[in-house]
Amino acid sequence: MLMGLTFTAQAQEISENALGLRLGDNSGFGGEVSYQRALSSNNRLELDLGWRNRTNYITSGYDDNAIKLAGLYQWVWNIDGGFNWYAGVGGGLGSWSTKNNTVKNSGTFVFAAGDVGIEYSFDIPLLISLDFRPELGGSGYYSNSYGSDIALGLRYKF
Repeated sequence: MLMGLTFTAQAQEISENALGLRLGDNSGFGGEVSYQRALSSNNRLELDLGWRNRTNYITSGYDDNAIKLAGLYQWVWNIDGGFNWYAGVGGGLGSWSTKNNTVKNSGTFVFAAGDVGIEYSFDIPLLISLDFRPELGGSGYYSNSYGSDIALGLRYKF
């Protein structure tokens, strides 16, 4: 399907660079710092860095830390004017550690990811998006080796 859509894509202008936040559940990571770099008129690379540092020593003696980097290659198609939709594939890696009273666990993980979403590019340097990202892998971190989230992106275009 992606190959067929690649040949029917309309020409549009995507921003050369965009930097901002991707705000979603993201398997407990919450927000991510997000960077997009155009590779051509309808393809780009997106890098997202998420981290988590939760501590609740008062009620449970629980400490949870994690960091995750995701990279996605995206195809972008114009819907109308500043509206685009996009799909992408990629993957990433991460590291996590938990401590509950005296029990410690930690590990690293790799994952494959997909991405599908819609975005609007304003005349001012603002790009807003809404996307869905499933992630497979992450053995030891994700339940059943699967995680996903829906996120709102707010990025500054330059």
